Order: sequence, then structure tokens, then C-alpha cells
Amino acid sequence: MNKHQKFYLVEEEILPEAIRKTIKTKELLRLNDDLTINDAVKQLGLSRSAFYKYRDSIFPFYEATKNKIISLSILVEDKPGALSRLLNSIAEDGGSIITINQGIPLQGIAHITLSIDTKIMNVDLEAMLDKLRMLQGTKRIEVLGQS
Repeated sequence: MNKHQKFYLVEEEILPEAIRKTIKTKELLRLNDDLTINDAVKQLGLSRSAFYKYRDSIFPFYEATKNKIISLSILVEDKPGALSRLLNSIAEDGGSIITINQGIPLQGIAHITLSIDTKIMNVDLEAMLDKLRMLQGTKRIEVLGQS
């Protein structure tokens, strides 16, 4: 990898169709060991040349977060059990809390900052974040950064 390469985090809907289909092709191949590249690109209506052009340059966010420390900013309702539910959910997914900071609740909302080691997580980061967002009392979750 060139040390001068730059990486960007962008929303999927702004990507060109060929790149979106490359992502979907890689996911199909990851989920089905018996599927060939040729079969996968045919299923999605993508040319093999486009797939080979983009495949090594694009990957899901969770792949970039493996074996990393992720910092999250979380807003939760100031109600008993809200923080406990967050921490238990992270632990169930194999995340290891490194630091935790909870501010004084204001107007019924508490701000929590967490650093999580993802080394032994048993789900990808996106799945964990989706699960956390669904927890009762969770208002907002943002990824602040990774190291």
C-alpha cells in the first residue's frame, strides 16, 4: 500500500453503479464459497473488467475497522439501565471497552464517549452499531474515529 494513498468515507448512494455492484459482488462471493466471480458478476449485471478494476480498492467500512480501536459518541436517554444495555450489547458482540466517559445528563439526555477494541469482535462493526441503535433509550451513535 502506498503511504500517500488517501481514504474517504462516503455514503453508498453517491457511488457510481459499477462500484456499488462491485461491493455487492464481493459480498456475494464472501457469503457463497461455491460461487465463481463470473457467476456473481452475471447475477448483478456487472462486467468482469469493472469488477477487477475496483475490487482491490473498495471495501466495506467494517473491514477497515477490524483489529482497531473505535471511538464512539453516543446520546442516550437518562433512564436507569440505558448505559448498562449499551455495555452488555457491546460485550455480547465481543467488543472490549477501553475507555468510557459519561457526561452529566442535560435535559434528560446523557452523552457517552466509548473507545472499543474490535480485535475479538464476533460481528462486524456495522452490525454492532445497528444493534446499539435499536436499544431502548439510544438516541444517536456516531463513529468519532479509529486508530
